[in-house]
Amino acid sequence: MRNVVEILDELQIRAGKDPDLRKQLLGTRLESDPVSAFCRTCRGMGYELYEMELIASGEEFHAAMKRSTNGGGENSPMLTAEDDFYELFFSSLESLDGAKTEDTEKN
Repeated sequence: MRNVVEILDELQIRAGKDPDLRKQLLGTRLESDPVSAFCRTCRGMGYELYEMELIASGEEFHAAMKRSTNGGGENSPMLTAEDDFYELFFSSLESLDGAKTEDTEKN
């Protein structure tokens, strides 16, 4: 089974080449539960991606990175969305062609 980062990387590459896929993925942001809609869409395409895996992967990556610096004593504050692979993924999709969803334009 591939990890979350590998899945998101592959989806990003595919969406970069396929405007319809990009539109479909960006459309999940408009759902009442966008993370669930995104994961459901990914599973429909054959990617085993679940909400808690998506959320936890960023946190785990960030924690491991912090533990690996300065002998594990790193206590610097986390930047907003620094550990959020979901938001980073969509930020990169939106930058591909300047596409914006209503959800991101509100922020």
